[in-house]
Amino acid sequence: MPPYGLHMTHSARVLTAHAVLDQLMASVGVDGLVAALRNPGLLAAVDQNAAATREAIRAAGRDVDLVALAGYARSVLALLSRHGHSLPEPDAIDWNTANGHVLRLVGICALAESAGLL
Repeated sequence: MPPYGLHMTHSARVLTAHAVLDQLMASVGVDGLVAALRNPGLLAAVDQNAAATREAIRAAGRDVDLVALAGYARSVLALLSRHGHSLPEPDAIDWNTANGHVLRLVGICALAESAGLL
């Protein structure tokens, strides 16, 4: 049962997931994917993170869909928060030295984009 007895319909979960991934794409996805297309090493790192995300979701017995990707993104963001960090502003990211959390989030965006979810 969801916390506090809250139940979301499927359409509400999809709308919420879409909002999460839209925000993620706006904050790091667009700039990260553009930077990756210009830098083969960064593209490889983003691809590795996308593959790791896909495998983690599948290992949990879930389909790699909008809701699963948004949930995974929220867990990465929560991990950042628990460690006292936040997502950097897009213009403050040096894509040549982006940390693993940022690369994982860009990988999530890459998965969503390649699946036509955004």
